[in-house]
Amino acid sequence: MNFIVFPGQGSQKIGMGKKLSENFSEAKYVFDEVNEALKFDLTKVMWEGSDSEISLTSHAQPALMACGVAAFRVLSKLKDKNVIQLADFSCGHSLGEYTAMTVAEVFSLRDCAVLLRLRGEAMQKAVPVGKGAMAALIGISINQIKEIIEKVQTYGICDVGNDNADGQIVISGDVKAVEKAIELAKKIGVKRAILLPVSAPFHCRLMEPARIIMQEALNNLKFNVPLIPIVSNITALPQTDPKILRKYLIDQVTGTVRWRETMEFAKNLGVKKITELGTGKVLAGIAKRMVNNVLIESYENPEDFESFL
Repeated sequence: MNFIVFPGQGSQKIGMGKKLSENFSEAKYVFDEVNEALKFDLTKVMWEGSDSEISLTSHAQPALMACGVAAFRVLSKLKDKNVIQLADFSCGHSLGEYTAMTVAEVFSLRDCAVLLRLRGEAMQKAVPVGKGAMAALIGISINQIKEIIEKVQTYGICDVGNDNADGQIVISGDVKAVEKAIELAKKIGVKRAILLPVSAPFHCRLMEPARIIMQEALNNLKFNVPLIPIVSNITALPQTDPKILRKYLIDQVTGTVRWRETMEFAKNLGVKKITELGTGKVLAGIAKRMVNNVLIESYENPEDFESFL
């Protein structure tokens, strides 16, 4: 039982995908196609831009997707296996779910690039700068944070944005509500509670304007049956129905990324291998902490593929 997983925002960095593109034609083709789809030289930003440029969510989202798809296609070529032969399930963290659907051929690479740029723009514009915030809380349970969230609703919206791993949760919402939640978390002995340097409060109810924009865009796009099941962020369960997958991507804009439960699902299913494809090793790190007796791989740069050459 094998899972392929794709990272979300936060893993972006200057130079991402450059070596892969220089060494493998399969990767270069992906980046060229994304540039064409966007009618914009995204790779110039990825490889020559500044940290602030690549961190713009409208750049970071399609860039991370492109790196994930590129790594997958290189692995597929070198192993001479398609996605059905490589994995039993595909999933991704937040925007990574779009990558997961692209490699499972729910929609095309070109369509995905355009969708993610729109998603990034819509999420950025949904909340005025300075109104929203996100915070990472370490050493707190999901039930404890839900109790805190109930107490801070009078200060504004506050939701669980990412339930990433045991004791590793990100909250999202109005600045005052998030700051009050941090204060209450510290009172009950949370190990760490810090505001994150993000440009908007993702995965909370404040993202409703972005959800409406993505609903229109996704409703106008044809979804295919995935070649392998997609484990959804919204349910942490596998799904193959195109109509439901579309709904889940819409709901995901304002919903919680249930990654801890996704890894628990993999563990309970008896997963043997988890392969992270794309930039960074964040998801591989979470998998190592949560899933025992499983082979965990990461493929990002040419040296990661050396065993196949």
